[in-house]
Amino acid sequence: MTFAISVGIGILLLVLATWTVVVRDTFAAVAGFIPYGLLLTLAWLVLHAVDVALTEAAIGAGLTGALLIDAAPRLHPTEAAARAEAPGLAMRVAAAAAATAVAVVIAACLLHLPEPAPTLAPEVARHIGSIGVGNPITAVLMSFRAIDTLLEAIALLFGVIGIWSLSPDNCWGGRPRPAQVVGPNDILVYLARVLPPVGVVIGIYIFWVGADHPGGKFQGATVIAAMWLLVMMSGLRDAPAISRRRLRVVLIAGPAVFIAIGLFGTVMAGAFLAYPEGWAKPWIIIIEAALLPSLAVTLVLLLIGPPQRPEVRA
Repeated sequence: MTFAISVGIGILLLVLATWTVVVRDTFAAVAGFIPYGLLLTLAWLVLHAVDVALTEAAIGAGLTGALLIDAAPRLHPTEAAARAEAPGLAMRVAAAAAATAVAVVIAACLLHLPEPAPTLAPEVARHIGSIGVGNPITAVLMSFRAIDTLLEAIALLFGVIGIWSLSPDNCWGGRPRPAQVVGPNDILVYLARVLPPVGVVIGIYIFWVGADHPGGKFQGATVIAAMWLLVMMSGLRDAPAISRRRLRVVLIAGPAVFIAIGLFGTVMAGAFLAYPEGWAKPWIIIIEAALLPSLAVTLVLLLIGPPQRPEVRA
């Protein structure tokens, strides 16, 4: 039964991937990409990689899908010109041949990997107990690969700054996108009143259990960000002005705490982002608790785009 499910998921993944690449309409390509991400989530679940599946569903299909849906209408006016400048048959054949050659090389490399493959898994397994967290993914990402996690958070922060830089001069410090106008009896307003309390609790729960079970800050922050976006889409709350100091403090608080604890490790444990013996889990939880709101705000700001209207002060 599991084999049949795996084969079915694999076939559907290939079909959706082909559709997304081949289809000419931008929105149709996005419509293929989102279920492709959801099917990847199922594929990771079949492989018992629950943490990766949660991340794929939240970031890969959810957040990225929403970004593409928002971007597709902006590209619509240019689609006719793009079709008119479509490459000729010779260029398409050359591109297909190059892509096939790359695929063959990658497949050959995979088939000729040494047995057993080089791995640090035994070393990690030998020392993972000293971290004190039950989830090995959290232990690796927040201890052995903590610098990667820190750089990811900083990269997202720079992404927000890059988006803000696209703001017109007269709108700098203002609010992204026009205010939403939705009728008071609209179903979206009802959902925006009912779902956020539940969603925020679920997001915090996913963050909290991430120390010992599948979950974590990124997945929890994505759920919380989705609830905030729902409230803004319903018109119950406007998008925040980027000039607000509290918003900027929350935005940088997570990476700042991460760096501060890393520097503390230099003094107390002899290395940047090292933890004193017996104190790894408390410090990891503090870092993740600081990153949770920062990541939620970052994801929302990435999605809603640059300021498009000046802030009106009362």
